[in-house]
Amino acid sequence: MLTHLSSPTFLHFPSSSFFTSFLVARFSPGKLLGFVLRRFSQTPYLEPILETQSFAVPAVVKTICNILRGFRWQRSSELKNLCLTLTPHQVAQILEFQDDSRSALQFFEYLSLQSFFKPSIESFSVLINKLVRDRMFVSADRVRIQLIKSCKNRDEILRLIEFLNKVSLNEFAFTLFSYNTLLIALGRFEMVVEAQNVYKQILGSRVSPSLLTFNSLINILCKSGKVREAELVLARMLQYDMKPDVFTYTSFIIGHCRNCSLDSAFMVFDRMVKEGSHPNSVTYSCLINGLCNAGRIDEALDLIKEMVDKRIDPTAYTYTVPITSLCESGRIKEACDLLFDMRKSGVHPNVQTYTGLISGLFRVDNFEIAVGLFHKMLLEGVVPNTVTYNALINGLCSQGKVGLASKVFDEMTRFSCMPNAQTHNEMIKGFCLHVRMEKAMTVFNKMLKIGPSPNQITYNTLINGYCKLGNLSNAMRLLNFMQENGCEPDEWTFTELICGFCKMGKLDLALNMFNKMAECGLNPNEVSYTALIDGYCKSEEMGMALSLLEKMKEIGCRPNVRTYNVIINGFCKQKRLPEAEKLCTEIAEQGLLPTVVTYTTLIDGLCKNGATSLAFKVVDEMVKRDCLPNLHTYSTLIYGLCQEGKAMEAELLIKEMKTKGLIPDLVTYTSVIDGYVLLGRLDHAFFLLKQMVNAGCMPNYRTYGVLLKDLQKDQQLLEENSIDGSLSTGKERSSTSVTVLLDRLLENDCGPYFDTYVTLIVGLCEDGRSLEAEQLFTSMLDKGMCPNEKVYNSLLLVYCRELKVDSALEILGKMNDNGFEPSLFAYKAMICALHKANRVEEARALFEGMLHREWSPDEMVWTVLIDGLIKQGGSDLCMSLLHVMEARGCDITFQTYVILARELSDQNKSIDRDWVANKLRA
Repeated sequence: MLTHLSSPTFLHFPSSSFFTSFLVARFSPGKLLGFVLRRFSQTPYLEPILETQSFAVPAVVKTICNILRGFRWQRSSELKNLCLTLTPHQVAQILEFQDDSRSALQFFEYLSLQSFFKPSIESFSVLINKLVRDRMFVSADRVRIQLIKSCKNRDEILRLIEFLNKVSLNEFAFTLFSYNTLLIALGRFEMVVEAQNVYKQILGSRVSPSLLTFNSLINILCKSGKVREAELVLARMLQYDMKPDVFTYTSFIIGHCRNCSLDSAFMVFDRMVKEGSHPNSVTYSCLINGLCNAGRIDEALDLIKEMVDKRIDPTAYTYTVPITSLCESGRIKEACDLLFDMRKSGVHPNVQTYTGLISGLFRVDNFEIAVGLFHKMLLEGVVPNTVTYNALINGLCSQGKVGLASKVFDEMTRFSCMPNAQTHNEMIKGFCLHVRMEKAMTVFNKMLKIGPSPNQITYNTLINGYCKLGNLSNAMRLLNFMQENGCEPDEWTFTELICGFCKMGKLDLALNMFNKMAECGLNPNEVSYTALIDGYCKSEEMGMALSLLEKMKEIGCRPNVRTYNVIINGFCKQKRLPEAEKLCTEIAEQGLLPTVVTYTTLIDGLCKNGATSLAFKVVDEMVKRDCLPNLHTYSTLIYGLCQEGKAMEAELLIKEMKTKGLIPDLVTYTSVIDGYVLLGRLDHAFFLLKQMVNAGCMPNYRTYGVLLKDLQKDQQLLEENSIDGSLSTGKERSSTSVTVLLDRLLENDCGPYFDTYVTLIVGLCEDGRSLEAEQLFTSMLDKGMCPNEKVYNSLLLVYCRELKVDSALEILGKMNDNGFEPSLFAYKAMICALHKANRVEEARALFEGMLHREWSPDEMVWTVLIDGLIKQGGSDLCMSLLHVMEARGCDITFQTYVILARELSDQNKSIDRDWVANKLRA
């Protein structure tokens, strides 16, 4: 008899009258009977209940039973059509209603030949019970083997064992074939303990184990790394005078590789050859994979050559891991060469091979080749799996191709490939990286509705996205959401929030989060401490920062170089340079090497305090320590020189940079342009701007701002020296300077380009300078340029802030006409502006239009209703719009109603509070 391994909880019904009352109260008599039948349909062992229970037999069951009584029923077309509609439970009913076991077996075999039929454990159990009852043991054993092979997961195997425990009588004992089939099935699902129990039963039974029996268990044990236990099985195998074969040796090689003991694996390989057992492709592949996993890729490649020399044909599996490992190491050319060798030897790449290459190509930024390889894979008829799609989506998102990644995400199901949690997380990460939180939340909303369930990575990614956006309210809402949905936050959840609060200067909330982390039983790590220390340093509270550093050391959390770097930066900002230098010495005493960031931070402090000459001495010191200056180091020195009026020296330093292979970036050019502007050499500043553009480095708003400031100053001087002495307003002067800037860009052949207009419009809108932004927008349209989404959103927001509602609505209309989607934040601003302007009906109409878009209803409530209307005192309109959402069937979660109730509690709206309370009770 098999050891009783599990007992499904649904078999143990409470006997109390309470349980019975509960069922009767909850279900009607018909539903109650269905409930009981469904419960029984899940049980692994069925008593012949169908003959003793009094209930209505489905018509389809009666009809089929009547057909089966006829002669040559197998030829009935009606039977085949009726069988298409059968449920697993109805199949079991038909089998039970058969007068004899042979009829039941014949009908079961008939169904098994049909492509649509998927036998259930219930059907198997009814049939085996009948066959055993009629002592048809050979047929019962054949069905038992078929049952074992049909199991699709661990739960089904456990239910199967539970059933077989009860039905395997002395007359119907397990045969060797049945035992071996069960061992192989247990191995398929890595059920080690259960396999060991079956093995013990075999040894205690009358059945003599075969080589397959021993090999099956050895393989199961070795795959889980239990080599010592496998060696005990080998010893027993030798007692039965059986010799290990290639399968036995290969299993031990797998086990040693799993335990990262390659020397032991090769010892087994040598012994195998010595004993005259010839290694096959699987043996070599296991060793090759083991070498790759240990980072010994070149040895793995040598082993492939040895295989070929010995005329052992490599398989796709042999090549795939080395190709993937080469890609992971950045050795893409060698991976492609190996792929060529693979094809040359007649081996076709499989889905894993392609997936490894696609991931590797994305890793080295070969976007076009990676996508091309994906298309080639499809053309060759290799069907991508979920891992392939995950690699493709991740690669596209990392390259900024989020729109394309989203299309891939939507098209996955075309190949019957369902996105898993990782697929959704990759897509969410892509949207968060490119500040598309509405899109990320839409994916999250789908996960909540149809699965898979969000996990820690999902929540952490979204929280990080909101923190980077500065939307800490939504980040905290997600933390509560996470906990209420049974997903516990980890160290990274709290660390993201601590970083977010520190970035916004909310140190009290950051410290509160830090303490809450400890209350949850989580130990703050060096990243959490460093984030909080950085926050205090930026707020110039160096005492608290140093106190945290000491506390960090006390609890055994070792500060890293970044921890010291942020404190050095804090001292430099407070002009406490001696203390910063002292800390550099302490880094070395702690056994940590100062990095280029450490030195550059100190150099930055010296430069900002007018001590550029000392900064160059630090550069000399870092070179002596084999720590070469990077682009940021040079940019810092250039900035320092420019602030001291040494722009020409700074320009020479740019040339020195180039000789060392460092390409000047936006910060470098902007610093030296600023330096020449300070010297009043505007012509040379524009000359450098042209150099910058020609080098493919596009100016940002700060670069243009440096030039605009000087042009505005010149404009003021011209007006003051004019004959009539008339002076324009600041806004008029600013508008004129923007026009002059565009003219100067044109004169110097460095614009204005499309990017110039976008950069200026967005920057001016952020500064609240809507007049100049509008002027540029008109100019852009006059030149036939089509504004992008960023331009429209920026104009929309600035108009809303200035309550230019009609202008904002006009921009919104243009966006929709041009196929652009306003951000959720823009809609919030628009609705709030309409509310302030007492244009409530337009606000309502705009909100109703939003509901046609694919957004998360929760985020709409958080952003538009709570952070928008409620916080500006528009609770009445808020509740009205909430009613609109509910009428449209928008699924707002329970947690969002809780948040809404909490926010409304501060408003003097008792009816609203009662209404929300009723929602919470619903």
